Amino acid sequence: MNAWIAYIGAWALFLLTHAVPVRPPVKPWLIARLGPAGYGIAYSALSLGVLGWLFIAAARAPYVALWPMPAAAHWIALAAMLPAVLLLALTLGRPNPFSFGGARNDQFDAQRPELIGRIRHPVLAALGLWAAAHLAINGTLAHALMFGGFAGFAVLGMWLIDRRKQREMGAAVWQDLRRRSLNARATLPPNAGLRLGAGAIVTGALIAGHQWLSGVAIWPRFVP
Repeated sequence: MNAWIAYIGAWALFLLTHAVPVRPPVKPWLIARLGPAGYGIAYSALSLGVLGWLFIAAARAPYVALWPMPAAAHWIALAAMLPAVLLLALTLGRPNPFSFGGARNDQFDAQRPELIGRIRHPVLAALGLWAAAHLAINGTLAHALMFGGFAGFAVLGMWLIDRRKQREMGAAVWQDLRRRSLNARATLPPNAGLRLGAGAIVTGALIAGHQWLSGVAIWPRFVP
C-alpha cells in the first residue's frame, strides 16, 4: 500500500509542477526573478526530476499484469521513438507562436512554417508517440496508468494550449496564421541535415543508455 501511495504522490506532484509554474501570476513572477533563460532551465530541471521520481515510483509499485509484453517490443518502441526524436531535432529552437518552447517567435514566417505549419505542438506530439509506444509494451497496471496518463496529457495539452493561444493572439489572428501555415509548402529548417544527424545520435544514445534510464537494457535486442 505504501508503494501505491508513493506512486499517487509522484503523479500528484507531476501534475502540480506542470500546472502551477506556467500559470499567471506565478510564471511572470518567476521570470521576473530568474529571467527567461533561468526560468526555462529551472522548470526543465524540476520537470525532469519529478519525471524521474514518477518512473521510480512506477517501478516500485506492486506488480499487476494487464497484458504481456509483445515479442517485438523493442521494434515497436523504435518505430515510435525514431520519428519522435527526429521531430524534436527539426523543431526545437525554431520559431513557433502556436505552442511553448519556441524561440524568436516574432520571426515566424507563415509562408515558410517548416514542420510547425503541420504540427503545432511538436514537443507534445513527440511525448504522445513515446507514451503510446511504451503503453503498448508495458502491460503492468502502474506503467499503463503512467504511459496512458502521459498520452492523455499530450492530447489534452495541445487542446489547452490552442485555447490559450487563441485568447492571447485573438481567435481571428490565430486562425488566419494557422490557415496560412497549413496552406504553405512544408520546408525544413536551416541545417536540417545536422539536426537529423544529431537526432539519430540521440536515438542511439537512448538505446544504449536505456538501462541507466529505466533499469532495462534493450540494446542487445537489436544485435543479431
